[in-house]
Amino acid sequence: MIRSISIYLGIFSILISFFSLLNIVYSQYLQFYLNLDSYVYTFIISSSFGIGFILIQNKKINKINLYEKLLIIIFGFFFFPFLISIPFYLSIYNLTFLDSYFEAVSGFTSTGFTIFNDIKYIDESIIIWRSTSQWLGGLFFLFSLILLIDVSSFKLKNFLTSFVSFNVAEIKKQFFKIFVIYLFLTVFICILLKIADFRLFDSLNLSMSFISSGGFLPSNTLDEIANTNNKIFIVSICMLFSYFNLYLIYNLLTIKKKISLYQEDVLLAFYLLFLIFISFIFFNKYDSYQSIFLSVVSSISNIGIGLSESPKELSIVFLFLTIIGGGLFSTSSGIKFIKFILLVKYSFNELFLIARPKYILNSNLYFSSLKIEYEEINKYFLSFLFFIILCLILSSYLSFYGIDLKDSLTLAFLTLTNTVNSSIYNLEFFDYNYLSNYPKLILILFMILGRIEILTLLVFIKKFFFKT
Repeated sequence: MIRSISIYLGIFSILISFFSLLNIVYSQYLQFYLNLDSYVYTFIISSSFGIGFILIQNKKINKINLYEKLLIIIFGFFFFPFLISIPFYLSIYNLTFLDSYFEAVSGFTSTGFTIFNDIKYIDESIIIWRSTSQWLGGLFFLFSLILLIDVSSFKLKNFLTSFVSFNVAEIKKQFFKIFVIYLFLTVFICILLKIADFRLFDSLNLSMSFISSGGFLPSNTLDEIANTNNKIFIVSICMLFSYFNLYLIYNLLTIKKKISLYQEDVLLAFYLLFLIFISFIFFNKYDSYQSIFLSVVSSISNIGIGLSESPKELSIVFLFLTIIGGGLFSTSSGIKFIKFILLVKYSFNELFLIARPKYILNSNLYFSSLKIEYEEINKYFLSFLFFIILCLILSSYLSFYGIDLKDSLTLAFLTLTNTVNSSIYNLEFFDYNYLSNYPKLILILFMILGRIEILTLLVFIKKFFFKT
């Protein structure tokens, strides 16, 4: 089986070695020699794995089955952070291997939990490496969505692309397209931030964070670098790139005529406008609406970065928006907005049928001819139930280690939605260094579970425990 999936593992291993090479060049150019050796070792190890995986590939395989796809995703989310953790472990900051792996998993899953308490004392090359880990993780997550298109058998796959199923050649083609779009959007965000008068170093790091829906910052707080209303507005706009469908810009530029490719983005746009309208009407009493607007956008895109002046009393509102999440084919996590809408409409339909059993309801998605299949709705109800159960399990576990019940529940939701703890959720002062090894291991596991589609777990459960 490993020979059939090794090509994909090899590609991402080579990408890690490429970015480690860039860090070597960057460190040499700016004379940051303290951590230079760590990137050299990373380059050697990741290149060796990459070349090895590519050499053992089976070129005769034209199609990989569903369980091989699931193996790529699960193995990748555990293995690639191992390669990414090497510079952290070999750096001058004396991190344990567990802390290094925790930082790497947090970056690769685009969560943003960090071991480092004071970013301004960290080598710039390490800061870039943290942002790089998010960028690579976001790309791998998008790649996993392509692989899981067979798991999400619902007709919503039409929102992703005009293809319905992929063989090996088509997967490679779609991955290359994703890579180009992802890279283009990263550069575009970086240019926007530079135009807004962010320094180039901050623009580069923020662009890699925002496009991947990540939570790492090149500074201790966002206030330090987004210190004007204009900068706050541009940051908010840049965050939206991880909220909408990744293919949106591509479809607009190539003038795609299939209306189905834009239906989710129309719903997402209405949802965003509704949130802006409601927040402006009811929350404009606060000193700065810019902070509210940024918090709303940061929540729905699962980035979670906020300003220190974000109102604490609205943290529960922002947490709810975070749980819903953004576009189906985006780097955001959470339940995903389109699935939430389907569950809400189905629930209202069922309640209405209790009152009027003979009434025939329209089961189409809003603003769409797409008909809701009840069998698929049951899948999403089950995945939502699993999401809640996992949150309760994680929250209960964390509370046993002395974490306040409210904080443990908030942290559980943020972990499974891969969102950084910040002032938005009144959890900005949580210090992961005070956690013992066991809570860190559990958080690592649940960060990965949050990034893997819950349906993936259900497929494995069905395969191994409910064999037919």
